[in-house]
Amino acid sequence: MGFIVLILTTLGGALFWWARQNPGDAVNAAQDVATTVRNAPRRLAFRKQHNAHPVEGIDDARIAICALAQAFIELDALPTSDQRKRLSVLLRTELRSSADEAEEMEVLGRWLVGQCQSPDAAVTRLSRRLFKIDGDASWGKMQNMLTALVEGDLSPAQVDAITEMKRALHIR
Repeated sequence: MGFIVLILTTLGGALFWWARQNPGDAVNAAQDVATTVRNAPRRLAFRKQHNAHPVEGIDDARIAICALAQAFIELDALPTSDQRKRLSVLLRTELRSSADEAEEMEVLGRWLVGQCQSPDAAVTRLSRRLFKIDGDASWGKMQNMLTALVEGDLSPAQVDAITEMKRALHIR
């Protein structure tokens, strides 16, 4: 027991000495910890559930909207870099997220679409999940984002996807 107290005292002393010698580093380390703690609830908005599809773990409508938008642009062909940039801008403006949040949502959204095996299946599954989370309240944002992401006319697959989204969100 005395040995453990000695080790903890030594570590505490070393930490105190380091903080006194490098106050800027100590402040940055404290800010990093505070940022991590502050972002923890958002990171937990997606939680892995056992014996359930990853889409069922979404609890934030913004993540579902982002993943739906990515699946939608993948229906026509592989997304262009312009479409990806527009999606990032739309996430920040329409969903009022920061650049870091938008980047995290994009990565998670791409992964979720990949877990659905195809963009068609992703649209169906994500639309149903979005309805469970948010009802039809997100349809206006979705519609704005989808029209801004499309270059030219909609493909037949994209028209079908919009019909499927409306059906899943109970939009008439």
